Amino acid sequence: MCRVSDDVPLLDELMPWAVSGLRLGRAWVAAPDPAALRARWAVLAGAEGAERERLFRPSRARSTALGAAALPGQRVTSTARFADAPGPCPEPVRALLAPFDEQWLLPDQRLIDSARPELWRVLDGQQLFVLEGPEPVPAAVPEGPAPTGPPGPGLPEPGLQVTAHLPAGRLGRIRPLHRRPGGAEPNLVPGLLPLLGERFGGWVTPQDVLCWILAAGRPGPRGYEVPLPADPERWRAGLELGGRLLAVRLRGGRGAEPPRLPGGRRPYVRSAVTGWPDGLGYDAAAETLLLGTGTVSPVPAEAWEYGAPGGARVLEAWFAARCAHRAADAAGLEALGPAVWPQAWTSELLALVTTLALLAGTAAERAAFEPGPLLPRAELAAGGVLPPPRWARRPASVLDHLEEGPGGQFALL
Repeated sequence: MCRVSDDVPLLDELMPWAVSGLRLGRAWVAAPDPAALRARWAVLAGAEGAERERLFRPSRARSTALGAAALPGQRVTSTARFADAPGPCPEPVRALLAPFDEQWLLPDQRLIDSARPELWRVLDGQQLFVLEGPEPVPAAVPEGPAPTGPPGPGLPEPGLQVTAHLPAGRLGRIRPLHRRPGGAEPNLVPGLLPLLGERFGGWVTPQDVLCWILAAGRPGPRGYEVPLPADPERWRAGLELGGRLLAVRLRGGRGAEPPRLPGGRRPYVRSAVTGWPDGLGYDAAAETLLLGTGTVSPVPAEAWEYGAPGGARVLEAWFAARCAHRAADAAGLEALGPAVWPQAWTSELLALVTTLALLAGTAAERAAFEPGPLLPRAELAAGGVLPPPRWARRPASVLDHLEEGPGGQFALL
């Protein structure tokens, strides 16, 4: 059914606290392989003088002559100037570097131009990050009227990204689900959960709201719109659909069973990868992914064609990121990487194929989902839910948390 756009709440109102993405400043601090990051650290720490500066690739924000505070929640190595005391290599952490591309990052603020410490303060086993980035677009826009049906091959549904890992790439605005560690305070406009619980006759959790957003949210002329239903049945239907979408995007994380393709199908390695694959291809007739000498099947065509924002195929972008250290223009620390294809990457590829196939399979269902009669904006305003208070757009206070500042001094933040 039609809805009046101006009467629909925005994601920016329902999840008021948002953080800009990290700005790494130098590509070598992230990699698909954690062993490569440890090797890069060892080379950088062992270099001296001008060679260390060249390898570091200084910017206005970071250089070997500058110290920086320790990142919250990370094992402290050194906050002194890198030129004086590099310290031991910090343990790489999992991070989302591009749509659907989980890599690793060196968690040392001396190496990162803008690390967004406020995100590290709330990064834990209960946190989820909602990423509001650019809308997906097809690889080629056909002439004629804009399509009105479900997304076609290569065009994912216009939804948000969700990750349990630190978002560290150019992924748009980052909205944590919780404002404090341990899920103690939701990043939701105050009063929303009690109002929904009273209307729908039950306890509503922050994750319930996230599931609804994944099911019913849509890009609109004013921003990302999230219509809220007036009907409890539509609410429950949205939670069921959104719960499935969330489980797929998290790839079975948080102790959940890894998602599987319908009918018991699952992609697996038909022939092993040997050496380094010379390319990534697809045999549509055999539903087979060609990874050098290795083959993976069955791989549905929808998974192969699934596109990231900008029109690039996700699988091709994922493979290119793992070959970046072998590129002709790779230099310095960025050229350090594995000499043979790691077996762990093939396992990641299988999980990614399943994720993309399932998302493509639910695209039409999500596009057809209707929230039904809407909860009027006036009711949200009358209940004191909208507009969100100004304090809700700022990070929660961390006055009870000591963090080591540059040079080993502790700062009370």
